[in-house]
Formats: sequence, structure tokens, C-alpha cells
Amino acid sequence: MDESENPTSTKQLIAAVCHELLRLAHLEDDRAAAEAARTPYWMPTPEGVLGHRAAASALRADAERFELILRAG
Repeated sequence: MDESENPTSTKQLIAAVCHELLRLAHLEDDRAAAEAARTPYWMPTPEGVLGHRAAASALRADAERFELILRAG
């Protein structure tokens, strides 16, 4: 379907994708925080924490790319 046929539904879909990506990023941040809280401060940061933080960052970057599409359109 061409975006010019129904630009509102396309924008709503992009907005929904952005919202979901940010929700998932928040969940990854929460998982990183929960795992980090179980680790004594003198211990190195667990790989799982770093992985959750990286996943959250990637999800936020994807959401930003979709937000740019929304602003441009």
C-alpha cells in the first residue's frame, strides 16, 4: 500500500512501533538494573548487565530512527 493512500494509518503504525521499541528498551534497562543490584559493588559488572544495556541502547536507537521518519513525513 502506498503511504499516500492512508498516511494517518502509516504514521500510527510507526508511532506504535516506536512506542513498543521504547517499552522493550525500558524492560532491558530494568533487567540490567535488577541483575546489577544482585552484584556486590566490588565485583566487575556482569556480562548480562552489559548485554541488557546494549540491547536497550540498540532498541532506543531503532526508535529514534523511526521517530525521524515520523518527523520527516
